[in-house]
Amino acid sequence: MKLTLQKKNITIIIRKATFISIVILIIFILVASNEITHHKVAITAQPLNGCLSTDSLSCTDPYKKTTSEPFIPDLKLNAKQRFLSAIARKLLTVPQPGTYEYILLRTYGAVFVNQDVGIKLPQKNIFANEQETREFQDTLTMDHVNDTNDCYLQKSAADALNKARIQQRIPLKSGYGSSDCTRTFNTNLKFWHKYANNQVLAKVQQGKETKILGVVAPPGTSQHLWGLAIDLRVSSKEQRKALNQNGWFQTVQNDVPHWTYVGLTEDNLPLFGFNKQVVQGITYWITPL
Repeated sequence: MKLTLQKKNITIIIRKATFISIVILIIFILVASNEITHHKVAITAQPLNGCLSTDSLSCTDPYKKTTSEPFIPDLKLNAKQRFLSAIARKLLTVPQPGTYEYILLRTYGAVFVNQDVGIKLPQKNIFANEQETREFQDTLTMDHVNDTNDCYLQKSAADALNKARIQQRIPLKSGYGSSDCTRTFNTNLKFWHKYANNQVLAKVQQGKETKILGVVAPPGTSQHLWGLAIDLRVSSKEQRKALNQNGWFQTVQNDVPHWTYVGLTEDNLPLFGFNKQVVQGITYWITPL
């Protein structure tokens, strides 16, 4: 009788142990399965994070967020790839080759590599109208350019320019005016109509005319709208050196008075893909697009 009871107890214990083992095994399988799923998601997302580091611009990373954190391009990439990898951190979408936006990016896109955490960049390179321009400009932290009547730039750009102007006397192109500095959409439009018209604009949009971009920016596309450009009267190597030492460079070929706040040292410009071109004794740093 006692032996039979002992056998029953042993059987119950074995069954309980088996049940517990099965439960533990199921839990282990579920956890392992969950880890594998997450691992697959990570692998799927990883290529997207660097999709704009290639020559192809057809890839868009839905997980990418614009950032102002300092960035160092991968030296294994070519000049174009390094430039694109830098600006992809600023623009929501990198324009496709052959489009109007891409043409503008090639000419005026130098500012999008700027690593100065104090500046703010637009998330696209064309403003549609005065209201859209003003909404962006209202978010900027601006500062006065010393010894001018009404010249304002984004604070970091103004600070850098003021430092250069302490080193050397560097006058504005007009000598005083706000039109040399941050412009309104309507001012940009006024300058465009001074040098061009809607027919020329249509040719630019189709890629049939680009020389005009070195004279005047189409409506809503000027670097002056972003508070990161200024027109200056520069005639000496000492003036250029002072500007370059403070992150200011000529980036729009043939637009001699136009200076862009890139915020990089001259040694770092090739790292970000810029090409050095000397035209009539003037050094321009051109985007590699």
